[in-house]
Amino acid sequence: MASRQIGLVGLWDCVAFDEVAGITFKDKDGIQIMKDYMASGSFARGKEEKNASASMVFVGNINQSVDVLLKTSHLFEPFPEAMANDTAFFDRMHYYIPGWEIPKMRPEFFTDEYGFITDYVSEFMREMRKRSFSDALDKFFKLGNNLNQRDVIAVRKTVSGLVKLIYPNGEFTRDDIEEILRYALVGRRRVKEQLKKIGGMEFYDVHFSYIDNETMSEEFVSVPEQGGGKIIPEGMGKPGHLYTIARGKSGMIGAYKIETQVISGTGKFEKTGLGSDREAKESIETAFRYFRANSKNISGSISITTKDYLMHVQDIHGVGMTSELALAAFVALCSGALGKPPQSQLVVLGSLSIGGTIIKVEELANVLQVCFDSGAKRVLLPMASAVDIPTVPPELFAKFQISFYQSPEDAVFKALGVE
Repeated sequence: MASRQIGLVGLWDCVAFDEVAGITFKDKDGIQIMKDYMASGSFARGKEEKNASASMVFVGNINQSVDVLLKTSHLFEPFPEAMANDTAFFDRMHYYIPGWEIPKMRPEFFTDEYGFITDYVSEFMREMRKRSFSDALDKFFKLGNNLNQRDVIAVRKTVSGLVKLIYPNGEFTRDDIEEILRYALVGRRRVKEQLKKIGGMEFYDVHFSYIDNETMSEEFVSVPEQGGGKIIPEGMGKPGHLYTIARGKSGMIGAYKIETQVISGTGKFEKTGLGSDREAKESIETAFRYFRANSKNISGSISITTKDYLMHVQDIHGVGMTSELALAAFVALCSGALGKPPQSQLVVLGSLSIGGTIIKVEELANVLQVCFDSGAKRVLLPMASAVDIPTVPPELFAKFQISFYQSPEDAVFKALGVE
């Protein structure tokens, strides 16, 4: 503003910020100005509105392995604190390139053939900015309905850029565009997956897909590091094996698998997998005490004194143990004692107090999103959670077969399919 001259953004085609962790702004409004520019391509300094066309690239290192970072935090964590929780800033990013998939530079990657000098390639790239291939996908494909306007812009820009790099003459086949489109969808979905972790339900619609114009078949894309395989498998499980979703010690919502084994014995109860978490241990103890006192309400064939019960709890997402295991553990104990498996792809939600009071699900919408991501098709909900249903997007709620229960015994009968 002092020199009345436009800066880098107006002079260059691309501005890269290296080592993003070290980005600082003397001006408190710096991030807001950058956000506005990333959305609209213009920015105001003083009374003047300036237009520019520079792309922005942010380069940085993640400080832990990808799987650890995904379990305990998110991929944007290395950004400085002023940006790290700003979902609106990250939502403006078109693509997250997975640096861990890019091989380190090695001597054999260099050619001994002729190549273009850098200035020539740069001039070519600059000239190509005048052309756009963002509609290249329309001839063959449509984008799925989980993509909002920002997602569509991001995917189209990525497709256009990749076509310029790989097929600059504009000649490509359906398969060529499909490969590029999948790549574009994965990179934008990677951004949205992190936004979902930071911002919750506002970014629940991450199930990106594209539709073939000829066959009308819909293909979904998954992010490799998130794991495409579903945690909750299809088909009937084993007696005593049950899934629940709850908030863990880390503050993040995750899936837990409870495995119960019933053997001949003298009424002993052993629990494993809980580590030193006192609250988790207490919730499992609550479940067993309630089971011991009320098993006859479930079935006269359940024996406490002639059997030993072994229970193992697995924290599948690595989010830390939870204190909300009591109800699911009670259902698992009854399932194991009766030798009857729970219904296929079922998740039991809610918890149980020592007196048998049902505790409703907190943050129902976020919990149901994790249920869906984990592969659940059926969900057992406490009646007390019915008041929170308006907070759940209708298209998410419609993904499940929902059953409500009013008491722990009711939960057992519905989980085992005994109405």
